[in-house]
Amino acid sequence: MTSLRKLGSSDLQVFPLALGGNVFGWTADEAQSFAVLDAYIAAGGNFIDTADGYSAWVPGNEGGESETVIGKWLAGRSDRADVVVATKVSTHPSYKGLAPANIKAAAEASLRRLGTDHIDLYYTHFDDETVPVEEIITALDQLVKEGKVREIAASNISPERLQASLDFSEREGLARYVALQPHYNLVSRDTYEGELQDTAARAGLAAVPYFALASGFLTGKYRPGATVESARAESVSQYRDSERGQKVLAALDKVAQEHDAQIATVALAWLASRPTVAAPIASARTVEQLPALVAVADLSLTEQQLAELTEASA
Repeated sequence: MTSLRKLGSSDLQVFPLALGGNVFGWTADEAQSFAVLDAYIAAGGNFIDTADGYSAWVPGNEGGESETVIGKWLAGRSDRADVVVATKVSTHPSYKGLAPANIKAAAEASLRRLGTDHIDLYYTHFDDETVPVEEIITALDQLVKEGKVREIAASNISPERLQASLDFSEREGLARYVALQPHYNLVSRDTYEGELQDTAARAGLAAVPYFALASGFLTGKYRPGATVESARAESVSQYRDSERGQKVLAALDKVAQEHDAQIATVALAWLASRPTVAAPIASARTVEQLPALVAVADLSLTEQQLAELTEASA
């Protein structure tokens, strides 16, 4: 049994890989999504990440598709108490931004779609700088007081606004962010390292990085000269064609060979070892893609291997 990790200062205990729900209702239909969710739980997983905006970008979708799929899946299970469900507010086309009334309405809509009476971890998906942090925290605190949300977290926020939010929570004795969801991976380190990471570390926040595999680049399947049919092929070319991208792949190939492990597993293990990181997020469209992701729970890299990867990605 894999040991779960404590999420920051909260009581939530999570598997060291969060399953990304962005593909549910998009590139994975309901049956595929259920199969992936079942396989993830069977592998010891318990941490599911979604957002109310997934997948409004798909023609014909209106947002909330992922939550709806997860809700239908949860409805058939008796272990809701053992599953940590994280969702986010601010990007659903009908509930944009972080005005207090919007946070309240969006949370109610998420609860309905998820078919549950509480959200375990509720993120502000993108900060809304038109709203004072005091109003955002007060609205989130209200949801916690009502029992609709267990813990709150932030994503895509500046270090200054994050610190101001934490200070207000402390001063007023209100719900306080326990986690942060930054864009962070081996080929995108400056999106988190530095002031944002320092702020999280000082406050004891757990980081739950998204784009942990750089849109699939860190699985090793996108290489110069290789053609991959994927909804994400376009977005990985920036990594594939860069010198850093090539150095990182070479280092990943070497370490993966030393452990007889998948490249994706090694990339996730490096991320999981970084200061503040509790659980990287990665999504699987099919059950076949899942083993390489959940294997991060059992892969320990040596100090030397971690250093090689860190150097290659510098």
